Amino acid sequence: MSTTPRIATPAEEGLSAKATSLWTDTRRNILRQRVSQAGLLLLGLLLAIAIAAPLIATHHPDDTAGIDEGLVTAGELGPCIHLLGCPAERPEHFFGIDRNGRDEYSRVVYGARISLLVGVSTVSFAILVGTLLGSVAGYAGGWLDNLIMRLMDVLLAFPSLILAIAMVTVLGPGLLNAAFAIGIVAIPIYARVMRASVLSIKERDFVVASRALGESSRGILLRRILPNALTPLIVVGTLGIAGAILDVAALSFLGLGAQPPLAEWGSMIGLDRNQLFSAPHLIIAPGIALSLSVLGFNLIGDGLRDALDPRLNR
Repeated sequence: MSTTPRIATPAEEGLSAKATSLWTDTRRNILRQRVSQAGLLLLGLLLAIAIAAPLIATHHPDDTAGIDEGLVTAGELGPCIHLLGCPAERPEHFFGIDRNGRDEYSRVVYGARISLLVGVSTVSFAILVGTLLGSVAGYAGGWLDNLIMRLMDVLLAFPSLILAIAMVTVLGPGLLNAAFAIGIVAIPIYARVMRASVLSIKERDFVVASRALGESSRGILLRRILPNALTPLIVVGTLGIAGAILDVAALSFLGLGAQPPLAEWGSMIGLDRNQLFSAPHLIIAPGIALSLSVLGFNLIGDGLRDALDPRLNR
């Protein structure tokens, strides 16, 4: 028995074409902005370094080769690049070596992996929990909305970094605990953004029509409201990755985040902070890497905000 393939209705074809046009216009708007281009370039470079770290690093990040080479002295901590005139008899270290004899360049390269992983995973956790709480609060309303939002207000009442320090102090120092604390602190931001989006969408005509046709509350929330409420969350989340990288670096600088010998930029700056004047390259190299990664995510966030603005998406 042969079956006739289903032919899409004109309405379905129109919705598909509209969605395709929306994503095409958004991508075009992102790529034509110089701010977005610069952000994509920086993040692309950071991602390439993180992926190719084993190939482009000259040493293992935890290898204390400088001790074996006898280079851990005040006069020989500096960078050594043979092409730039460094004596051939000295081992090559592009960014010098730290006080423990580890190659600074290799540690900066491997630190890109940790920063990307921590930033993306922390914000993903915060967005997941914040989306759940904000969507339920905005759609349900009433006492449940008041309860969830008051809990979010309590978290927002404390300075985020101070609250994160307190949580890590209770949980114990470590990169995982620091990332978890930063994620918990960021949840209210995404919950409030999602709640505001749900409140603005749930009374629109297509939601009212779905409710009148008998669709369940769960179906309305998951299939009608959430897909249309994610746009501001994407922008805030992209900008939030930059903040998460900085916050985790700050905790690591204080000794509450990444623990030695893990190669993390904030921890590297904290360990060598006393050598700012005698060996400034040990502070400058991871500091520049941290600044460029944060700048890249901020530029991408600004570009997404402009590209997803309906007034500019034309």
